[in-house]
Amino acid sequence: MALRVARIPRHAGSVSGGSLACPGALPLARPSSRPALFSRSLQSLRAPLACGSLLPQPARVAGGVRCRSAAADVSEEHTYQAEVDRLLDMIVNSLYSNREVFVRELVSNASDALDKMRLQALQSADEYKTGEALEIRISCDRERREIVIEDTGVGMTKEDLVSSLGTIARSGTAKFMEALKDKGDANLIGQFGVGFYSAFLVADRVTVQTKSNRSDVQWRWESAAGAHSYRVSQEPEGDLRRGTRVTLHLKEDALDLADARKLSELVKQYSEFIAFPIKLWQSRTDSVRVVDEEATQKARAEAEAKAVAEGGEAAEVEPVYRTEEVSKQDWEVQNDSKPLWTRAAKDTSREEQNAFFRSTFKEFVDPLAVAQFSVEGTFEFASILCVPGMPPFDQSSLTSKPRNIRLYVKRVFISDEFDGDLLPRWAGFVKGVVDSQDLPLNVSREILQESRVVRAIRRQLVKRTLDMLSEVAARPERREYAEFWEGFGRYLKVGAIEDAANRADLAKLLRFQSSATAAQGGEEGALTSLAEYVSRMQEGQTQIYFLVAPSRAAAEQSPFAEGLRSKGLEVLYLLEPVDEIVVMNLAQFDGKQFADVSREDVQAAEQSDESKKSLEEASEALAPLTSFVKNALGDRVEKVVVSSRLTDSPAMVVLSKHGWSSNMERIARAQSMGEPREAEYMRGRRILEINPDHAVVRHLKDLLQADEGAAREHVQLLYDAAALAGGYDVEAPREFAARVYRLLAGDGGVAGAAGKPIQAEVVV
Repeated sequence: MALRVARIPRHAGSVSGGSLACPGALPLARPSSRPALFSRSLQSLRAPLACGSLLPQPARVAGGVRCRSAAADVSEEHTYQAEVDRLLDMIVNSLYSNREVFVRELVSNASDALDKMRLQALQSADEYKTGEALEIRISCDRERREIVIEDTGVGMTKEDLVSSLGTIARSGTAKFMEALKDKGDANLIGQFGVGFYSAFLVADRVTVQTKSNRSDVQWRWESAAGAHSYRVSQEPEGDLRRGTRVTLHLKEDALDLADARKLSELVKQYSEFIAFPIKLWQSRTDSVRVVDEEATQKARAEAEAKAVAEGGEAAEVEPVYRTEEVSKQDWEVQNDSKPLWTRAAKDTSREEQNAFFRSTFKEFVDPLAVAQFSVEGTFEFASILCVPGMPPFDQSSLTSKPRNIRLYVKRVFISDEFDGDLLPRWAGFVKGVVDSQDLPLNVSREILQESRVVRAIRRQLVKRTLDMLSEVAARPERREYAEFWEGFGRYLKVGAIEDAANRADLAKLLRFQSSATAAQGGEEGALTSLAEYVSRMQEGQTQIYFLVAPSRAAAEQSPFAEGLRSKGLEVLYLLEPVDEIVVMNLAQFDGKQFADVSREDVQAAEQSDESKKSLEEASEALAPLTSFVKNALGDRVEKVVVSSRLTDSPAMVVLSKHGWSSNMERIARAQSMGEPREAEYMRGRRILEINPDHAVVRHLKDLLQADEGAAREHVQLLYDAAALAGGYDVEAPREFAARVYRLLAGDGGVAGAAGKPIQAEVVV
């Protein structure tokens, strides 16, 4: 929202000599609309300023006189929405660090309001009827304990005031409060759409005066810190022509902020790259060259005396000058830098880019990477793209519109709601500015979707984003990319699934844990790239082995990779549900196919003749057992075979080539995917592999000869245990528990073997 400078005269050049009556007071800017407040659209200040408080002496104002508005004709008291009430209580009572961010938030709101005003003026000359310059003005008065921030943007109506300053989105408050518990830092306030309320960090009372560009009525909003309500009133004799003026009535412990030098520092720190002039009312001392009358008269007298003595005429004497220090008060522009993206990258320092990023996107951590570039030719645009140094507290960018790309047309801000048109969903974390020379000012989503220019811009933005990420991934300090991956890796995984055109490049950026990363990285859970995996592949290895598991511990204990690990082969650990879908879409990397070790026919290497013969002999010897096990399990498995890859576990449940993995089953159930019959068919295509050298299998073979009923119970127990070890859910947990209890009771797992079967008690 726009902040107004009250009681300050305009630049001396805009006021002629003489006093101004109240109606002709210096023009003050109007308040911004709701979007101005929360989308940060403040308007610049150039409206008539009232005289008085901000000026040490009325005589010092160049003819300007500050006047108070008449009493409001209409005054209404409104109760805050519950979420606003909670938010204000939190701001007033919980936030003590970085309170000066209120400057950033209110100036940013003012800038947004000015952006809207400029766009309206370009679309319709009537919108710019007051003719005021688009600017922001800031002033302070220590005696009155006030800071005033004013803009000449779009301003607000009464309805805008109530909706913008009395209500906020519930989600914004909830997320802000959650983040505050972790950080307790006022810097967070701008990330949740509640930046205006940062005023209460330093003010015990806030007044907002505003006049919409499309209304003849000026309105006043006022509330106090700790209050549960606010008052809205009409100001019939208001002095704003257009825009918003915010007056902060400072708390006792914030009076040090009512200092022009301090405010100048804060503006340069937070808002140096705002696209509109930010003017600060301040005193300065200038050296002025003036005629020294006494010295001049003395020089002339000496010249005349000399002429008389010599009988000639006195020569012309030049005036004698001296330098005087003159104190002045005036508006001084604080942000002389032109928009960063309009400059060549070689003329911009990294410090300037970092400052631009923090100021524009309300970040308090420098970006991890920056790409500043321009494109010329059949179409022209300039851009700055930044990879944030930390992930947002709101991690919903993949499911909602992030509003991270600000679109300009010929330096006119158009919208920040076109992210999905300028960058794919997977790049939603990238923040930046795009300034096109070829798009129309009245650009809409429909125009963007059909525009050849936008498609070309999008290709360039995607390429630059991939280049930035590749550069970070290649840095010698692996920790930097590891931290990026922790915060943003899921975006790139979505890209590998959705963006077929860039899938190969995105695959190079993916990171996974593996059976080798602990040794390679020196710590548990270190990450590896696919390229690094391929570089470590053994001679003759043609596949990239992977295992889906809920955790690294589960992966390391999984029976699926026993045979591979025993031969020193590396296995990727896919520990997030989406990882399997990523690999399914990649299919291969660098010519190497991905192989799921939980599926049938995955071998560590080509089997020798001796190994094949040994397996055939074991299969023949255990044929009665495998036939019995298949009969006992029925449709729960497709077949039962003797395993050539198990080393430690007695059995494992593997998948047929086209069956669902345990992970995919869970995803299908969670999303209610597919028809029940299809799900049953896919789930039923499981294969039980048994280890011919394991004591449990040998015991089961002997038990089959002695007690077929007990053997049947053991088969059920063995299958359920193998399914659990493989990550599958037990289909009948009560029956499984009952078998375990019977086994513990010494019944051999057979119901009725020693009296009544033990029933598992289920507590709900």
